[in-house]
Amino acid sequence: MKTNYENKRAVCIISGGMDSTLAAYMMKERGYEIIGLHFNYGQRTERKELACFEQICDALEVQERYVLDMDFFKQLGASALTDEKIDVPTGGIEEGIPVTYVPFRNGIFLSMAAAIAEKHAASAITIGVVEEDSSGYPDCRESFIEAMQRAINLGTKEETHITIEMPLVHLKKSQIVQKALQMHVPLELTWSCYQNEEEACGVCDSCRLRLRGFEQAGVKDPIPYTV
Repeated sequence: MKTNYENKRAVCIISGGMDSTLAAYMMKERGYEIIGLHFNYGQRTERKELACFEQICDALEVQERYVLDMDFFKQLGASALTDEKIDVPTGGIEEGIPVTYVPFRNGIFLSMAAAIAEKHAASAITIGVVEEDSSGYPDCRESFIEAMQRAINLGTKEETHITIEMPLVHLKKSQIVQKALQMHVPLELTWSCYQNEEEACGVCDSCRLRLRGFEQAGVKDPIPYTV
């Protein structure tokens, strides 16, 4: 039987967004040494998200950082985030699976995180998925993450045992904002917009969810918006 690693290390997937940033702060509060992991996958706001990742890691005093380039996502296309021929929806949050869904993105991200976790003998991977108040992405579901955890532990060394932590999975965006404020998370360093890098558009799905969360929490979002 596999045994837990003694090292209290966590590979935290940090996109530069509010959810993954809060998840990393929660793991640090629990006493984990944070290993930061970020993906460049040809997304429209790649440069901005990378800059946010570096600033967030600085704020968390993360020493070990990985930035992985995964250009094949852009070659694959099939998502408004990576294919410039597909417009980012701005008419309101869509029903069903939106065109901003990147096929199996979290599955691939978690696989790479598992390799890094095994290298560092980390006992946890953290991902900031939100099931109830997300955009309807199938790879944000708790059941999927749990299945990935089982697969990862089947496909790694006998002594490896990795837990995938998803501390926000059942929270609303307003609760995420409130929790982040309570923990003094620097939300001004985070970015959620799907299409702009200087000022958030305020009308894409991600901006709408974020703004609604701040509104329901009764506070002002500290990042700039065009509208």
